[in-house]
Amino acid sequence: MSRAGRVEGKVCVVTGGARGLGLAAVEALLAEGAKVLLTDIDAAEGETQAKRLGANAIFRVQDATKPEQWDTTLDAAIAKWGRLDVLVNNAGIGIIGDVEKQTLKDWQRTLDINLTAVFLGTQAAIARMKATSGSIVNIASIEGIVGEPEIPAYNATKGGVRIFTKSAAIHCARSGYKIRINNVCPGFAGTAMVAGALASMQQKDADAFAARTLGRIPMGRFAEPSEIASAILFLASDEASYVTGSDLVVDGGLTA
Repeated sequence: MSRAGRVEGKVCVVTGGARGLGLAAVEALLAEGAKVLLTDIDAAEGETQAKRLGANAIFRVQDATKPEQWDTTLDAAIAKWGRLDVLVNNAGIGIIGDVEKQTLKDWQRTLDINLTAVFLGTQAAIARMKATSGSIVNIASIEGIVGEPEIPAYNATKGGVRIFTKSAAIHCARSGYKIRINNVCPGFAGTAMVAGALASMQQKDADAFAARTLGRIPMGRFAEPSEIASAILFLASDEASYVTGSDLVVDGGLTA
């Protein structure tokens, strides 16, 4: 059973927070007492959601691939609320195209958003948390554990996020910083990114992919974004005080 106020008073930044999994994470953190700065490249949707969510949510436009925007984003949260406790590196993309069809442009764009942005955010957050404490939650994926022939760039970046997180977590622990860094590895969820990826395929291919994927999931359904957000909430909270460098897999049993 959930305890009220599991992240009471914590100041959180969530990238890609205007929709999907990011928005679900924002909602879960707010419900448990956090103050949240959500960022996204979609200014209109971000402003709309922040207004809907109330006084403890603010929005800022951010391109997570730009180092200077990380400084201004995290400093904005600190200026507003006086501290930084949690960073959720959620912004990401997925572009369909097997190893023969993937363009270098799409490969590089996927790396920039899914992996380099996680490095930039983690580095910037450590600089601001190391004198106090904090939790960094990086959104990896089961696609960083198993291969999927239609998304090689996504596979590569999510595998990279997983091992990068372990490296950064060990560094912080051995440096004596009270900073925990962990991965959430979602399976397939009903989000706009998954829907968009399927929409980019021929209908018969999309139907076959969806049917094949559901057939691989022992629980027989895609996740709700709120179910992934619950894992993020746990890692952000003090309940996970002895958890660092870990992969929290939330996939309905697929990788089992």
